[in-house]
Amino acid sequence: MSIERIDVNVTSPGRNFVTVKVTTSDGIVGLGDGTVNGRELAVVSYLRDHVAPTLIGRDESAIEQTWQYLYRSPYWRRGPVTMAAVAAIDMALWDIAAKKAGEPLYKLLGGASRTGLLTYAHASGTTIEKLNEAIHGYVEQGFGAVRIQAGVPGLDQIYGVHDSEPGGKYEYEPAGRPEEGAPLRPTEETWDTRAYLRHLPTVFAGVREEFGPELRLLHDGHHRMSPIEAAKLAKSLEPYDPFWLEDCTPGEDQAVLRLVRQHSVTPLAIGEVFNSVYDYQTLITERLIDYVRSSATHAGGITGLRQIMAFAAVYGIRSGFHGPTDVSPVGMAANLHLGLAIHNFGIQEYMPHSETTLSVFRTSYRFENGLLHPGETPGLGVELDEEAAAAHEYVPAYLPVNRLRDGSVHDW
Repeated sequence: MSIERIDVNVTSPGRNFVTVKVTTSDGIVGLGDGTVNGRELAVVSYLRDHVAPTLIGRDESAIEQTWQYLYRSPYWRRGPVTMAAVAAIDMALWDIAAKKAGEPLYKLLGGASRTGLLTYAHASGTTIEKLNEAIHGYVEQGFGAVRIQAGVPGLDQIYGVHDSEPGGKYEYEPAGRPEEGAPLRPTEETWDTRAYLRHLPTVFAGVREEFGPELRLLHDGHHRMSPIEAAKLAKSLEPYDPFWLEDCTPGEDQAVLRLVRQHSVTPLAIGEVFNSVYDYQTLITERLIDYVRSSATHAGGITGLRQIMAFAAVYGIRSGFHGPTDVSPVGMAANLHLGLAIHNFGIQEYMPHSETTLSVFRTSYRFENGLLHPGETPGLGVELDEEAAAAHEYVPAYLPVNRLRDGSVHDW
């Protein structure tokens, strides 16, 4: 068999998704996720104009060789657009291989290392009381871990903070679409780091008082702190036993995590904006993090993410794969199959997609008793309903930007 056709689908069932469909000469179809927030059309162009034409007629079973070909052959390597395109092709080829074998993908990756994947939900609230209401909803659903994000007194909308519906349902879309006739630009939010550093320990204290010591609590700093501010926060959260502090400071300068480590034993997670094993080199070899936050969609697919986790395993570092709704159900399934197979799995982020999205992407993964499982359907276990996808045309959307009170542009 060989690759006969590669199609790229762009659909927007509440959020923009880029899906690759690879079809072999005997009609087997594999799907891959190439979604990158705000750069969807760049990925589509790269896939259609540069990647797809070079793969027609090639052996679809040569997954490793194809990955190396797509990664090493271009002069300009890496970057979010390139690696998302590589990821989409890689996932689709793994999907085909597992369908040919008649097995769920995790069995081709070495089989299951566990019965299911420990999962955390997103809980947030503009006040501690509303946050606790949301957490109760997730605990009732069986979650044993939650990411907690709360409003900061004196600040208005903050990325990642939204009052959940009763029962803990969290449907929050931060990528805004302008009204008809309005300028096409991101919304702007205001940030105050000192107010945040004062308030967050009280949030953890309030949640611990309500739920006790067993519930795993995670928090995302979203790159907003300087190294010394991140160290201060990590230290102040230690009494509340956080499962991790995520993205406490921008990850580009990896050496600054040494400062945070010097001051705190709070576990650290980073990497959802990384896209190759090289981005982690210092962080892993110096054990400056505890959890890898990449996703298959943004780190070169299953092959690329497996490289990272094999490297991390040598240093006792575990996975915490990125899994919100800017990763399509195809990418989510790829995360789950790999997470079930690797030994150094840690925890899986799980922000369920909307019913509209799931009418376009038919999934077989399941959530039971606080654990996710990719299911037993051959391949990735996701089908794309192209007719349903066509009903949701692409609409440009932007994630917000952040400014300090004096108007300075700030990390968000």
